[in-house]
Amino acid sequence: MFGIGTTELVIILGIVLVLFGARRLPELGAGVGKAIRNFKGGLSGTDELDVSPKAEESGDERGDSSP
Repeated sequence: MFGIGTTELVIILGIVLVLFGARRLPELGAGVGKAIRNFKGGLSGTDELDVSPKAEESGDERGDSSP
C-alpha cells in the first residue's frame, strides 16, 4: 500500500493523534468520510443540480404591488 509499512502507519497515526487529540478524531473521520462520499457522488453524476425555478418561488419573486 503506497510503500508504507506498519511501522510508518503507526508513526503517522501517533502524530495525527497528538495534533488533533482523541476527542477530535471522530469528527475528523466523519468529515473525511462525508467528503469522500460527496466526491464519489459527484464523479458518478447521481446528484445533478436543478437550476429550474420552482413554481412557488416564481410567484414570490414577481413582487405583487397590491397593498
